[in-house]
Amino acid sequence: MRSILHPGHPNPNKIQALAGHVETASILIEPGQSFLAALVEALAPFGTDSAVLRIKNGAFEPFCYVMPALSKTPDHAVYFSERYDVAGKVKLESATVTYGVLKGQPWLHCHAVWVEPDGTRRCGHLLPEDIQVVEPIEASISVLREVAFSVEPDTDTNFSLFIPVIAPAISVNQTESPSDLSRQSVYAIRLSPNIDVCSALEEFCQAKQIRRATILGGVGSTVGAVFDDGRVVEPFVTEMLISQGTVHTDSNNQLIAEIDISMVDYKGGMSAGRLKRGENPVLVTFELVLAIDSPYPHKVV
Repeated sequence: MRSILHPGHPNPNKIQALAGHVETASILIEPGQSFLAALVEALAPFGTDSAVLRIKNGAFEPFCYVMPALSKTPDHAVYFSERYDVAGKVKLESATVTYGVLKGQPWLHCHAVWVEPDGTRRCGHLLPEDIQVVEPIEASISVLREVAFSVEPDTDTNFSLFIPVIAPAISVNQTESPSDLSRQSVYAIRLSPNIDVCSALEEFCQAKQIRRATILGGVGSTVGAVFDDGRVVEPFVTEMLISQGTVHTDSNNQLIAEIDISMVDYKGGMSAGRLKRGENPVLVTFELVLAIDSPYPHKVV
């Protein structure tokens, strides 16, 4: 399996995970302000400072983004490209979002697929304070309880990254949450570099005696990519979003992770498909929430 050498000190805890609950709902992110401000406003009624989302449709103008890139300095193994600004209205196709806290303030990490005014379809990393929502965005939200995502320094990659933390007693937006939300046990998870995405989640579920789980959210990167249909993405610096994913037992009672993604590599190539198990190591990070659909009968999660 491919790997990446980062300049820092690897974290021996390759899977950072904390248990909690989510409350799920569908909302609209309304136009009229920056993406970050619009999301803060949309989530305010839920009294949370952390959530994961899958979003679609809607539009942005102005719009800007960055792509994965090679690093120009030894401080990082990989980095971001220069900023790209797009003239005109950009139509959002789909995206995943990790919403949490950076130095006590709301922040988000979003990888998206969109269509530009000339019809070009692209994928990349959105700059949430610098893009404006101009058409309502549909969002499926999973509001985290007891656990949260916080941006913290990472000694391995030399980036500051979202990691799961115990939720503070008082959230950033402390209001009364709607009472009609579905509630489910989850783990908030951050995967470290050089572990296979599928294998890590399978091993985690095995250790926690979970026989079926659904992946909520999912923002991250891998060292290139190998899809289960045989396609290989050779450029090794990528960013991706999980469009859907599950971990479940097959007919032989073996845990199988099935993860469908959309991605872009540092040369601008876009790909989509199902990740091949055992062949897709994390490049920098992977943030997701694992919702427990079915624990083993003798296990209380």
